[in-house]
Amino acid sequence: MTTTSAGEADLIAALRARDEAAFAALVDMHSPAMLRVARGYVATREIAEEVVQEAWIALLKGLDSFEGRSSLRTWLFTVLINIAKKRGMRERKDFDVQIAAYTGGTVDPARFRDSDDRWPGHWKDTEMPEGATLGDELMAVTRRELEKLPERQRVVVTLRDVLDMDSAEVCELLDISIANQRVLLHRGRAAVRQALEDYLKDTT
Repeated sequence: MTTTSAGEADLIAALRARDEAAFAALVDMHSPAMLRVARGYVATREIAEEVVQEAWIALLKGLDSFEGRSSLRTWLFTVLINIAKKRGMRERKDFDVQIAAYTGGTVDPARFRDSDDRWPGHWKDTEMPEGATLGDELMAVTRRELEKLPERQRVVVTLRDVLDMDSAEVCELLDISIANQRVLLHRGRAAVRQALEDYLKDTT
């Protein structure tokens, strides 16, 4: 059973025909969101950009085998997340090897990472949607709190609240249950909300 709409079928046909305009429009539409998601898994914006580029290349290579069992966007983001996860793991391993080499194995590389084994600084250069009702200062607080969240919570909150994906799509992308997604979203939102409330109390 496929979930491809008529409009999406036309888009896929254009992409398979190597329609450059169709591909450029798709890149413009999804790249900013893809960069935000990739940034949640890797150490720097530069690496995130490489991950996004790899995902687009994978899309072009895999178009002929795409069966439409999910939307094109869901498939694209699934590919992106898989690439980002692998790249993030590779970067951590390379970093650990470098630390071991410089210290002669006397320093645990984990001390340079956050408690949930993610890289420091995630999301620092993430762009939030413009036109939000929060002021610049509250947006800064929101970004800081997102940085502190465990990886799974951070990605779920970002996909749901920043990228406006629905629950089913997030579950499919991350391969988690509805219940698990609900718990991660609730905890992540609660942490961000509490930080905003605390900030408002301090400023008033």
